[in-house]
This record gives sequence, structure tokens and C-alpha cells, in this order.
Amino acid sequence: MLFLGIESSCDETGIALYDSAAGLLSHALHSQVAMHAEYGGVVPELASRDHIRRIVPLLREALARAGRQLSDVDAIAYTRGPGLAGALLVGCAFAEALAVALDKPTIPVHHLEGHLLSPLLSADPPAFPFVALLVSGGHTQLMRVTGVGAYELLGETVDDAAGEAFDKSAKLLGLPYPGGALLSKLAEQGSLGVYQLPRPMLHSGDLDFSFSGLKTAVLTLVRHQGAVLTEEFRANAARAFQEAIVEVLVRKSLQAMKQTGLKQLVVAGGVGANRQLRSTLDQEARRKRFRVYYPALEFCTDNGAMIALAGCLRLQAGTPGKQAGAFAVQPRWPLMDMSASGSK
Repeated sequence: MLFLGIESSCDETGIALYDSAAGLLSHALHSQVAMHAEYGGVVPELASRDHIRRIVPLLREALARAGRQLSDVDAIAYTRGPGLAGALLVGCAFAEALAVALDKPTIPVHHLEGHLLSPLLSADPPAFPFVALLVSGGHTQLMRVTGVGAYELLGETVDDAAGEAFDKSAKLLGLPYPGGALLSKLAEQGSLGVYQLPRPMLHSGDLDFSFSGLKTAVLTLVRHQGAVLTEEFRANAARAFQEAIVEVLVRKSLQAMKQTGLKQLVVAGGVGANRQLRSTLDQEARRKRFRVYYPALEFCTDNGAMIALAGCLRLQAGTPGKQAGAFAVQPRWPLMDMSASGSK
């Protein structure tokens, strides 16, 4: 079966074609980062309008790359939530209208499930069961994954997520939007041990996270520095921040591996692209003899490929596609509340 995947939950428009036998055939992506940078963050109305402009050209691009026709598509998977309501509606309405025109079923997909399953796109994918560290946008969670739709929450953030802490701390250090990736690059130029920042909930005894206090510690550091933030200060502060957040993520992940007794760890989401996080986890994996799986860097951010894959896996797991037509989006949609059918 040929699955069309559509992602439009925030500021990336993603289209992909996934074949259940041959794997990923093509994907096309447009990022709105340059447009939103002028405003210092995502503007929902502008995001929605840009999805409308991009979605048809990207579909044509993906079809051309795969050498397929629209009539070849057997099912359409799209992101139902969570995300920005207007942005979700663009992808959802387009998918459902296209499905009506083609007389094909649709598969509403949970955005975080797409991230969670994205390492399965690789040539050497993990097998169920595994522990997953999901660090995407406003979400930081540890889960035991025993199959598609079979998720047990082990721990999650009680306030700011890791990605939010990266972006907010980057802004405090005077870095432009989107600051998280820039902070990571800046940290590579900093010296280790110049500043000491807290490791929130490192010894809490559970698998929950808290990064709001770490962001506040960066704010205090900036205020003590004064009006002028030198490049040396910013690099050293970025290094201290990244060291703290990576240590917490790694330590909690190791606790989850020990608690579950599993030997496979999947890391997914935007922060999963962080080089220090990957390097540290790889070192621990060699030392403690378990395996770590990551999505390819191009699939760490939002994309249509993970949505097409999730739709395919849902159908293979026995979730029936819905009849095209009526639809609704869920801007707030906890992954643990998801029913077996992919809708609440």
C-alpha cells in the first residue's frame, strides 16, 4: 500500500510517500523559520496561511520525486494533533478533501506518535519493546513502548520541556530565533566548568523532569553579568546549560533502562539531534551494553515521513482507516489519552 503523509502541526509543512513494502519513497519539507524569525517566535495566523501556500506544491514535489501519481495513493495519514489549531486544520482539511476526491480512507495521526516511531524509518530500526526518550518541542517524556499504540508513561516534565528550556535560555543569552540549535552550536565553543548550573530533579527518585529552574538559573547568571554579554560569557554559559540538561536527560534515561530491564533506547524529537546528548548516550550505551537508536537528523524536526510511517504502522496493527469527510483537530492531545484507533 502507498501512504501519503501530511504534517502541518506548527511551522513546518511536510509531505511524504511511504510504501508498505519498499519503505520511504520521497518526502518534501518547507520550514517557516525565516518568516517567523522577524517576530522572534511562531505567529499562528502566519503559520496557517503559509501552510495553505505550500501544501499543494510540496505534494507535487513529493509525487514527482517518487515517480508516482496521485491516483496511486491508497490511504492518507495526517497530523490531527497536538499543535496549533489553525495549522492543524490546514493539513487536516486538505487530507480529508483529497481523500473524498480519491475515494480513499484517512488515518488521523498523533504528532508525538510520529516522532516516537520515526527511528523505524532507518535501515537498522529498533524492535519492540524499547524505552523511548521523547524530547520534542513542549514535550519531554520517557515511555516504555511495547508496540504501536502500546505506550506506558514512565516520567515526564512537570513544567518546561527540554526544548522550551533551550529556546528560552537562548533568548536570555541574546541569540535570535530559533535559539535552541544556535545555543547548542555556541556551547561547543565554551569551556567546561566555568559556570555551575543546577540539575533539577536529578536525585528525585522518579523519572520526572523539571527545567524551569534551569532556565531561571541562566537568567540569574545573565543578570550578574551585567548589560554587556561578551561572546566568551555566552559560550561558557551555553556550555554550562547544555551540560546540565544533557546530564539530566541521560541520567533519567539510564534509570528508565534499569527500571524496565530493556536493552534498547529510542531518542526522538528535535532535541534528539543535539550532538552532546547523542555522544553521551552512545558512551553510556557502550559502557552498559545497550543500544541507542536515533532518527536521521532530517527526521528529528517535524516532517511528513514520520506521519506516513505512523499511518502505515497503525493500519498494519489493525487500526482501520476512517471514511473520508467529517473531521476535527485536537490542539491539546496527550499521547497517553490516545485510543487504539488513533482518535479520542
